[in-house]
Parts: sequence; C-alpha cells; structure tokens
Amino acid sequence: MIQALIHGMILAFGLILPLGAQNVFVFNQGATQPRFFRALPVILTASICDTLLISLAVLGVSVIILTIEWLQLVLFSVGILFLLYMGWTVWKSKPNPAGGQAERMSTKQQISFAASVSLLNPHAILDTIGVIGTSSIQYEGMEKWAFSLACVAVSWIWFFGLALCGKLVGQLDSSGRVLSVINKISALIIWGVAVYLIANLINGI
Repeated sequence: MIQALIHGMILAFGLILPLGAQNVFVFNQGATQPRFFRALPVILTASICDTLLISLAVLGVSVIILTIEWLQLVLFSVGILFLLYMGWTVWKSKPNPAGGQAERMSTKQQISFAASVSLLNPHAILDTIGVIGTSSIQYEGMEKWAFSLACVAVSWIWFFGLALCGKLVGQLDSSGRVLSVINKISALIIWGVAVYLIANLINGI
C-alpha cells in the first residue's frame, strides 16, 4: 500500500507540475484577488474537476476514451480551439496586482472559467485518464484506493499552494510588471501545448 501511495504522489505531481492553462488561471486568480478566500471558487473548482477526472480514470473510462477514435478527434479539436483562445486571452490580459481597483471576475465567472480550463484541456484529460488510469490497472483493492487518494491529495494541495504563491507574487509586484511577463510566458506555453496537440492530431494521435 505504501508503494501505491508513493507512486500516486510522484505520478500526480509530475503530471500537474508543467505550466498550463489550468495552473496559469489558478495562479493569476491568487495574484489578482484582493483576499485569498476570493480565489477559493477557482481552487475548489479546479480541484474537484481533477478529482472527477482521476476517479473516471481509475474506474476505467480511460479504456473507452483511448479506443474510440472519433471521440479523441472531437476532444482534441475542441481542446485545441480552447487552448488557442486561452493563450490569446492570457497574452492580452493586463494584470492588476492584488491592491488594484480594476474589475475582477465574479464567483460565477471564476467557477465557469476554472471548469473550462480543467475539462476542455485534452492534454490534461489524456494525462489523467491515460497515464493515471493506465497506471492504476496494476493495483487492486486497498492499493488502488491508496493510489487514487494520493493522486487526488496532490491535486488539492497543489492548487491551494499555487494560489498562495500567486497571492505572494501579487503582493510583492505592486507595478504588475512581473505578472505581465508571467502572462506572456504562460501564453506561449499554452500555445506550445496547442501546437503539440495539433501535431498529434495530424499524425493520427
């Protein structure tokens, strides 16, 4: 069981670490909201979405997703379009440090956007359903539970920590210049993921 627990933690951390649309959004909301609790809708939505994807992966949905070609085609096509849009949004956004007075996203907007970046990102979906789902096959009973809970726990801890880091950067960056640079880099990374997915789509996934 200990081995399954450690395996789940390392695997989940390795998958969630790369900077992508979901991480960018959680970080930015932590940086721009005037109080940390105002970023909780984003943190909770991203964490719940990841928990849902991990649960579906462990339950075997990965087998269905990875064997139906038209479903993969739809998933990739919608996801690529969304990532291109997300990258443009992040690139054009003008960061407002936590102390600024600019209009911020409402709770409803935060939840809907966080759900979008979590569930419409084919790269993240294939990571959780493909990698975690495939890896969970080797475990049964309590070991599978331990593996699954470890993956879920890492996801929740990561998003809370990411928002906290964003909050600290937002407080230190009174001019908004650092956040602006981070947004530009983030947009390029998001577009890079989209290009990677396009290449996979052209090559038959």
